[in-house]
Amino acid sequence: MDLSNFTTLQNLEAAFGGESMANRKYLFFAEVARKLGFKDLAKLFRETAEQETEHAFAHFELLHPELVVEDPAALTDEQKREIVSRCLSLAIEGETYEYTTMYPDFAAAAQRDRDNPAAEEFLKQAQESGEHADTFRAAAHRFGLLKFIENYHADRYTEALEVINGGQPVTRVASDDPNTRKWICRQCSMIYDPVTGDPDSGIAPGTPFEAIPDDWQCPICGATKKTFIPFEEKTAA
Repeated sequence: MDLSNFTTLQNLEAAFGGESMANRKYLFFAEVARKLGFKDLAKLFRETAEQETEHAFAHFELLHPELVVEDPAALTDEQKREIVSRCLSLAIEGETYEYTTMYPDFAAAAQRDRDNPAAEEFLKQAQESGEHADTFRAAAHRFGLLKFIENYHADRYTEALEVINGGQPVTRVASDDPNTRKWICRQCSMIYDPVTGDPDSGIAPGTPFEAIPDDWQCPICGATKKTFIPFEEKTAA
């Protein structure tokens, strides 16, 4: 679908928002009806809410065709990672907008109107959106690290297969330079690279492993710093 037409794009976004809101609204109505003892009506609201979800999904697929998965088995691991990474990016973008712009603006407007309950609710939601954004960022960070772990495992398996087939073992050594020497977690194989550091954990790029605080933990499995050992890399042939 051609999304270069701005009007159509806006209409799709509005339709997605409307259907999504209808889903939550009908679920709210269903809960009200359930509490009041109207079980059949509650069931009707829930069924309609599910239908609204399908409508919203259809609109969102048109807005983001890059996320449409028709045959998972036909996708490579890299393609799967790209799709999930895109989902995380959109989630971070949305939550960041909510806690930096939307809710603060709503709260300010409510305060001007002297509607304290609304202002308090908006500020509360801004805080929760910030927490959600941090959670998604952490997930995206771990997801990116897992890619390198998978590559490392695949590389080692390839080396083992070559040796079994008569090849020579690969020579690996750890760097002598603390500024470039990588370290690997013995528990999950997460690799710490001093060049990139671990910004999400407060470790700036360019920080040697030895300079990391002793209470730092592996961002993947939570293992302590003592669990890491120097990472031995392939030597040039």
